[in-house]
Amino acid sequence: MPTPAPRPRTRTPQDRSAYTVGVETTVIPVLPPDAAARKRFVRIVAAVAAVGGALFGYDTGVISGALLYVSSDFDLSVFGEGMVTSVLLIGAAVGAFAGGRVADRIGRRLALVLAGIVFVVATAGCAFAPDYAVLLVSRVVLGLAVGVSSIIVPLYIAEMAPADIRGRLVSLNSLMIVTGQLLAYLVNAWLAQYGAWRWMLGLAAVPAVVLVVGMLLLPDTPTWYRMRDRADDALQVLRRTYAEREAHRELRAIRQAQESQSADNQGWRGFREPWVRRSLLIAIGVAVLQQATGVNTVIYFAPTLLVDAGLPSSTAVVATIAIGVISVVATVVGLRLVDRVPRKKLLVGGSLGGVVSLVALGCTYPLTERGPGFSYLVLGVMVVFLAFQQSAVATTTWLIISELVPSAVRGVGMGVAGVFLWLANWAVSLAFLPVVHAIGGSWTFIAFAVIGVAGVVFVRRAVPETGGKSLTDIEHEMQDATD
Repeated sequence: MPTPAPRPRTRTPQDRSAYTVGVETTVIPVLPPDAAARKRFVRIVAAVAAVGGALFGYDTGVISGALLYVSSDFDLSVFGEGMVTSVLLIGAAVGAFAGGRVADRIGRRLALVLAGIVFVVATAGCAFAPDYAVLLVSRVVLGLAVGVSSIIVPLYIAEMAPADIRGRLVSLNSLMIVTGQLLAYLVNAWLAQYGAWRWMLGLAAVPAVVLVVGMLLLPDTPTWYRMRDRADDALQVLRRTYAEREAHRELRAIRQAQESQSADNQGWRGFREPWVRRSLLIAIGVAVLQQATGVNTVIYFAPTLLVDAGLPSSTAVVATIAIGVISVVATVVGLRLVDRVPRKKLLVGGSLGGVVSLVALGCTYPLTERGPGFSYLVLGVMVVFLAFQQSAVATTTWLIISELVPSAVRGVGMGVAGVFLWLANWAVSLAFLPVVHAIGGSWTFIAFAVIGVAGVVFVRRAVPETGGKSLTDIEHEMQDATD
């Protein structure tokens, strides 16, 4: 007797509220997530994406310890040391510039997957480099991945997170950056006794694999789905982060913000709008300010500075663990402050604290000639300087940039801001050691303090307050302020 054909199953409300996983829409017959599940999902999204920040931190921090041994093995000059350190930043500038366009074309999620793959390949190149030239090329390629992740991680989190917790979640990227740097310092201290700089550089492959696997399991952002006319996919992701009514309201806000920019004003063409250009210029100013006061010179060259101040190489490498620890602690403090204290006030306060610390560093650095005890005093002042930078300035920089750049040009705009940030980082890092040798560490830090004062003036006059506002509200305010 023939088997009767199965009856078609009627689609239920549960089916219709299925959500998107990955690139394609996968129908999963489950009820919409409750508040706890939504909160958990957003935190998982932010944590996985922020692994890119950990890679950023590890690869920029690990060179501080490895440099002492790379320089010896390859017989590097002062300029060569600066190149090994700063050449990554050239790649990062290119990666930041291209990253925004890549994120707009293939999506924020797949762009981070691509960055993770490049991290793995370039890390292997650094670890197995037979000579100085191969190491330089590998560091440039590694910089491409660092630059891409530096742009897309805060962009991805900002577009996924609700406004009330966006500050903490985007700033989680800053926490992961300094956590990566601390991990690099700990690895350096452990491997310094063996002079194993190849292992120092090569261990970055582990979090890179975590990033690739994690991002393959996550969806893209509602903003990107809506840009690609995939409104259903955008709504399904929004349902995982908002209650039902709020999800529809947020989708309408995203649509209105994107439709307010005509097709002729998308991408590069969007910069013809005066308010868009103004938003981008302010974002660039905030990006350059973070780098121009020399924060990364302390991270990159702390062991070198402490050796010049009289400490043995192995002691200097271990001593920089204090820098990593205070960076993590300060960033945790910043995460607690960023959604409670106005962004602008936090940025100004951190910058002023950095200026005072730089003046103190300029005054104490010459005292190292009187004995090793003063070397630890210099280390203490460095720690205070980084505490202000990491708790306030670094915590708010990428957050403000991701909030200021309008949605119609966000990929390109954040890429441009990232280029300026990385070029400023590269210029300061490359020039730092030659300038210290030319005019001395004391006057170098005083010069950074003067730049910091100029930065405070810029923030007070130009940077708007973005805390507690939706991304579309910020765009409307920038339009009104420019008209």
